[in-house]
Amino acid sequence: MSTRPSTFAPLLAALVLGLPGCQKARANEAPALPDASIAAPLTVAAGRDSVVFAGGCFWGVEAVFERVKGVTSVVSGYAGGTVANPSYEMVSSSRTGHAEAVKIVYDPSVVSYAQLLKIFFSVAHDPTQLNYQGPDHGTQYRSAIFYSSAEQKAQTEGYVAQLTQARTFRAPIVTQVASWQTFWPAEDYHQGYYDQHPDQYYIVVNDKPKVAALQQQFPALYRAR
Repeated sequence: MSTRPSTFAPLLAALVLGLPGCQKARANEAPALPDASIAAPLTVAAGRDSVVFAGGCFWGVEAVFERVKGVTSVVSGYAGGTVANPSYEMVSSSRTGHAEAVKIVYDPSVVSYAQLLKIFFSVAHDPTQLNYQGPDHGTQYRSAIFYSSAEQKAQTEGYVAQLTQARTFRAPIVTQVASWQTFWPAEDYHQGYYDQHPDQYYIVVNDKPKVAALQQQFPALYRAR
């Protein structure tokens, strides 16, 4: 099962966030990354494209990309596993092979795939944490990109190579890059969880800093909800 707590007092979260060490740690979790060295527009049909990102708990990843201009849809769900139509409890057992993920549909004329990659690797999660993300541990919390085209695959691998060569992170990038096979939407109560539970301890401590980092580092792409 997930290690995410269900409810905690917002006051306790505020006290934790007020500790200098915690503020410093979260600032280091959102490094400023370079743009992709080669970021040609992708060939897409009907002015829209899609990709599946996995970066730990899908609540925070969904919240980040819902606030990116040009993103038209974000759905939390499960990808990369072997069981059809899995439940949250099944995925949380780490036995189905799925990752908590988000399916992103976006307009490439407003936001490019390269820009989405930069947001994913900088503010949405830490790509150096193998099979965990912050307080959540298990293969279901792995870092992964499930691409939907050969062009996405090439740009993803190219950007990872660029960041690796530049030694952007202190530890190696462990992001799985795999073909998008099947995406299963998560239960309704997971959709929009960040906005429905803004004062929950887990959201305040782990996810609000991600949204704040998005607004700070990508002001031209940020949109309020």
